Amino acid sequence: MNFIRKENSTALGFTDQIRLVDTINDNRRLAIEVKNENLELQTWSDLPAELLELILSRLALDDNVRASVVCKRWHPVAIAVRIVNQSPWLMYFPKFGDLYEFYDPVQRKTYSVELTELSGSRVCYTKDGWLLLYRPRTHQVFFFNPFTREVIKLPRFEMAYQIVAFSCAPTSPGCVLFTVKHVSPTIVAISTCYPGATEWKTVNYQNRLPFVSSIWNKLVFCNGLFYCLSLTGWLGVFDPSERSWSVLSVPPPKCPENFFAKNWWKGKFMTEHNGDIIVIYTCSSENPILFKLDQSIMEWEEMRTLDGVTLFASFLSSHSRIDLPGMMRNSVYFSKVRFYGKRCISFSVDDYRYYPRKQCHDWGEQDPFENIWIEPPKDFSGFT
Repeated sequence: MNFIRKENSTALGFTDQIRLVDTINDNRRLAIEVKNENLELQTWSDLPAELLELILSRLALDDNVRASVVCKRWHPVAIAVRIVNQSPWLMYFPKFGDLYEFYDPVQRKTYSVELTELSGSRVCYTKDGWLLLYRPRTHQVFFFNPFTREVIKLPRFEMAYQIVAFSCAPTSPGCVLFTVKHVSPTIVAISTCYPGATEWKTVNYQNRLPFVSSIWNKLVFCNGLFYCLSLTGWLGVFDPSERSWSVLSVPPPKCPENFFAKNWWKGKFMTEHNGDIIVIYTCSSENPILFKLDQSIMEWEEMRTLDGVTLFASFLSSHSRIDLPGMMRNSVYFSKVRFYGKRCISFSVDDYRYYPRKQCHDWGEQDPFENIWIEPPKDFSGFT
């Protein structure tokens, strides 16, 4: 009897064990299902901040606004990376042929377009989506919009060693072209023109301070004035309405001695932002230094921050933008693309380093007519 009872007890225990194992397996399956369900629910709401910023930064403005109302966590991230302004594109001029490339640094895409209208010309300046071009053989000067193919011809003019800029789009009223060339260190010849004119007007001006010009000068139009940075860092100002010229008694920006090495006078850029004149000095072995002209005391001050501004530097024309993707802000984007054409060389003012790493470049060695930043149209769907 004891044996039988023991056997029955063992049999019942084995059955209970089977049921227990089944229960444990069911609980495990349920736990896995719950865990998987939780993971599915967390896929979007718990994305790492860096990944969420990267995704939202790729959205168009309308989609960004929609994403900002998805949840409280997405709202500040979407606003931080919201693209209100378009980034300039980098336009490459081929050494041979008529195939031109346009690089979008936001989308990291390249567009190729054949522009036979530009054959035999070199780029001089760009603003508001328009190019100013010059044909050395015929001395022809003309505006060209690569997105609409519109051409606006100007009177012939010989531009040998000087640079030229214009104030606004040639289709806008008040468009003025300006170029300066030194006759001697104390005399400059300033030439102006406008769309519809029959000739260029040239006037010689006496300098109060020495001013030497070349194609390496930098030109910007700001607050109704043309600012021209000379080879040695002195700033000349031309007022087209008053037809007056002066060289400001502002000493050039102070850079470390190692900046004044080979081609130091080539590796600098100038642009404007909200009425401020900004100069970027570079050195192949050092990080760039940014200066802003303090017009209240007429001194160059070093900039430690860009306050969300993005600068786009190229030899003939540089630009500034706000409200670009968060990863692009407080940075200087240079006119060079690395990693098989997928990424621009940039310098982060916040991180005080180049991106990609170890991408220091001798900008003084680059061909000034190789490329230029240009503003694309708001709708470029039919461009390609």
